[in-house]
Amino acid sequence: MGTAYLLAHDLGTTGNKATLFDTQGRLIASALETYPTYYDKPGWVEQDPESWWQAVCRASGTVMQKAGITKSDVAAISFSGHMMGCVPVDASGHPLRRAIIWADQRATAQVKKLLETLSAEEIYRITGTRPNSNYTLEKIMWIRDNEPDVYRKTKVVLQSKDYIVSRLTGTFVTDYSDASATNAFDLSEKVWSDDLLHAADIPASLFPEAVPSATVVGPVRSAHGVDLAGVPVVLGGGDGACATVGAGVIRANEGYNYFGSSSWIAIASDRPVIDPGMRTFNLCHLAPDLYMPVGTMQSAGGSYDWIRGVLFPEEMGKSTDEAYALLNRWAAASPPCAGGVLFLPYLIGERSPHWNEDARGAFVGLARSHGVGELVRAVIEGVAFNLHVIFDALTEQGTILKSLRMIGGGIRNAVLCQALADMLGIPIQRVESGEFATSLGAAVCAGVGVGAFEDFSVAAKLSPIAGTDEPLPERKAAYDRTYELFNRTYRSLEPLCSDLAALQRELMS
Repeated sequence: MGTAYLLAHDLGTTGNKATLFDTQGRLIASALETYPTYYDKPGWVEQDPESWWQAVCRASGTVMQKAGITKSDVAAISFSGHMMGCVPVDASGHPLRRAIIWADQRATAQVKKLLETLSAEEIYRITGTRPNSNYTLEKIMWIRDNEPDVYRKTKVVLQSKDYIVSRLTGTFVTDYSDASATNAFDLSEKVWSDDLLHAADIPASLFPEAVPSATVVGPVRSAHGVDLAGVPVVLGGGDGACATVGAGVIRANEGYNYFGSSSWIAIASDRPVIDPGMRTFNLCHLAPDLYMPVGTMQSAGGSYDWIRGVLFPEEMGKSTDEAYALLNRWAAASPPCAGGVLFLPYLIGERSPHWNEDARGAFVGLARSHGVGELVRAVIEGVAFNLHVIFDALTEQGTILKSLRMIGGGIRNAVLCQALADMLGIPIQRVESGEFATSLGAAVCAGVGVGAFEDFSVAAKLSPIAGTDEPLPERKAAYDRTYELFNRTYRSLEPLCSDLAALQRELMS
């Protein structure tokens, strides 16, 4: 190939990260452009697609300028984007309203409407996902029911990355991974589900054609303020699927943990993993012959951020790095199992494993002898215990994981990595490029699309392991006992959660 660089864009919740890689997977340059999120009403979470477009164009120009290259040096451009959104556009591709993004929870009535025709179990069996207000299908139903003028003008409903691809190429299309997070996609057949669309009373024509992630959609026609005309656009995938490839998880029975504000455990599988308790869900992998069973928790690093803010409020004047250094020292000085203190990490409700938006956090087992070290360690271990529940749900159906890769900010937390290894009894492998894994996955997709890479298996070579935390067998018995108490504690407190949540809403209104 005469050109050597792959330009990846990761449209995240807070901003777009543009990253330039060479075909050896080396990071050349990166740039971040942020954009606002709007919370106009309780449960509403929206973004302006135009701000995504401006961020992509500006970040593209910045990374190319940093690297000293022009469009002739760019082999392809591809995308990762936040999933489960709803961008209704007209026939010209213009957004008809702000995007309703993944965190929005307004469509609860539409979930109930679906369940009048199909059971939750039937929906889960078809789509690999349980009905939920977070998904695209329920969101476009809400628009139909509440904004009929917008709905009448809607030509197609797009995801974040699909909207940018349509701006660059003029084509409406989505990939299997994003389609699988709409609650409207038949996971096994990889087509839009007639059963779900009939139950929702939504025409199939509102959803774009779904194709493999490495599809070359077309050349860039134009971009604002940066010359990318003619560069091939490879579709890319949802952020979770791109992170999976960036973690090097590209063969069946491999798995990884992403640890950031939220966290998830995902595995690669040659079939959907249908959990009888519907604790986990399934997405399509970027590799067209694989699936991606996943369990996602809401407040992982978010719980650690919370305890930092409680112990080190801004008025104390400590920098974030100083505060985290102290937290980590306190946690490391506290023994495993935190002196019997348990922390339930359900600060903003929970998805996997409980799917309970009213779940609430708690410290349980406090005694006068406990200090700040036990509290901090309990927070870390409480998050790890919840990941343990997700891990069990994913492996109880026959998948055997001999190790677990880790990406995201969690790779910097030694107590977390060791605790997770000890609890699960398997090595935790910290991926060298872990904090850029999602961008790397999109870059690999770009390379596969234009033939720079033969297939997605190249990701194993491009995401080497920086270090491994081996389990310490002497800690397993104590962690097993505490894990059982952790689960009992949630079950005991669960009946109180709805009443507490109702009281909190009343007090805050």
